[in-house]
Amino acid sequence: MPEQTIFVTLPPGRKTWAVAAVHGEAGRLAALHARLAECIGVDDNVVYLGNFLGRGEAVAETVTELLLFRRRVMAAQVDAGGTIAYLRGSQEEMWHKLLQIQFATSPREVLDWMLAQGVEPTLRAYGATATEARDAARQGPVALSQWTNRLRATMRAADGHDRLMSALRRAAYTEDHSLLFVNAGIDPARPLSEQTDTFWWGGRDFDLIDGPYSGFGRVVRGFDAQGQGVRISENAASIDGGCGFGGPLVCVGFEPGGAPTEVIEA
Repeated sequence: MPEQTIFVTLPPGRKTWAVAAVHGEAGRLAALHARLAECIGVDDNVVYLGNFLGRGEAVAETVTELLLFRRRVMAAQVDAGGTIAYLRGSQEEMWHKLLQIQFATSPREVLDWMLAQGVEPTLRAYGATATEARDAARQGPVALSQWTNRLRATMRAADGHDRLMSALRRAAYTEDHSLLFVNAGIDPARPLSEQTDTFWWGGRDFDLIDGPYSGFGRVVRGFDAQGQGVRISENAASIDGGCGFGGPLVCVGFEPGGAPTEVIEA
């Protein structure tokens, strides 16, 4: 897949706001958006670092809130605006795979693993249940295919939801390479083009970053599976406050050049 279709390049010389994992907490996201609206400039970038879905009980409302805030920002920025980017997180990657689960070698085992990782609230958001999923998995590929087709139809019926899921990218970076934004992690020993699923499942490698990675001044992630809280160093920033696990939703503003300034919590 061409690089331009999986990564987002952000305009340089602008402030960039990074929003950590939301995990279906629409109320926190709406509150954070209200505060962000008071701070955001007409040409600022906004990057959502994935994991909008899963965990919380307001998944559909979270996606709707993302769309509403985008419209609000775009209306205010007109032609002078920065870029609004949405990254694919581990929850969105699981959802993508779930919609193709009829092709899995062991769909029942894959489904059980996904449910343990918090995908069930997303199922409920689009009109399904874990019981229905397990029943379809027991019946075989045809039943699973029919079930996933119903899920897709329900998502398409929710205005804008399917389009937003189609717009997700693996990573984003500023044109001057001062900042690289990812969901959960990277492998510092591999170039950006070879990270593949490390973006979602390589969180432990993130702590190995002790200098500029591949020419990027600072790497910023929005989900920490270890739940270690917000940590910002010279070359790395982990901004997950634990939203979806009892903690706040965090947004950090980075100045042109990559220096972190404002921290917003909701």
